Amino acid sequence: MADGAALHRVEPGTEVDLSRLPTLDTSAAPGGKAATLTALEDLKERLHDLQEVLYAEQRRRVLLVVQGLDTSGKGGILEHVVGAVNPIGLRLTSFKAPSDEELSRDYLWRVHANVPKAGELGVFDRSHYEDVIAARVEGIVPEAVWQRRYDHIVGFERLLADEGTALVKVLLHLSKDEQRRRLQARLDEPHKRWKFNPDDLRTRARWDEHQVAMAEAVERTAQPHAPWHVVPADKKWYARWAVATILVATLDAMDLQWPDPPDLSGVVID
Repeated sequence: MADGAALHRVEPGTEVDLSRLPTLDTSAAPGGKAATLTALEDLKERLHDLQEVLYAEQRRRVLLVVQGLDTSGKGGILEHVVGAVNPIGLRLTSFKAPSDEELSRDYLWRVHANVPKAGELGVFDRSHYEDVIAARVEGIVPEAVWQRRYDHIVGFERLLADEGTALVKVLLHLSKDEQRRRLQARLDEPHKRWKFNPDDLRTRARWDEHQVAMAEAVERTAQPHAPWHVVPADKKWYARWAVATILVATLDAMDLQWPDPPDLSGVVID
């Protein structure tokens, strides 16, 4: 697992062009689909054990940021990877459109309020990166505003890292053809139809703009203390294994330690 944290990582200063990055590459997997799913089960057991030590240690935190367009597999990461940990040490935040209360504050206020506490694994389903992606593409704020937000975000994540939070940022990189198939499946299969949102088609119509905005967000905020991983997401089984690999490797590198037990001398259990 020594190299797991480097899987699909974007090094700081790298020029990012999502059109040149693969969405279907599974060559890093330990085998085909069956072998990779077996390996994923082993990773989930390891993730469960590591998160237990993180929670017991009560000193540091881990924040997994999951970004991606509609149908990219964010929900599957939450269910099939993060779902392996004990919920008592999990803080999951799914960022929706901001409330009036949130809009009355600075745009990072609601984000900071949801970062994990000591001992927790935090997961952001979408995140503050919507404020330089969706806000940019949809014209919610002028360019002068979203341009300066990159520096805000780098500084914010530097603060989190300095205070003991290990950050893992994942962009699930999906092809336009695969998104079409997944959206069509939501229409064709009755038990998936509830997932379909007509707004997804409006976002899809601006596909190229979203690709440019996501690429620039990755390029301008990839830092040693807050790395980005652009994970090929056309195969769900591969994306889940890759994210689990990155997350487990990150926790392994933290050298988590069980806390010293209290002095139990003289304790008798009747």
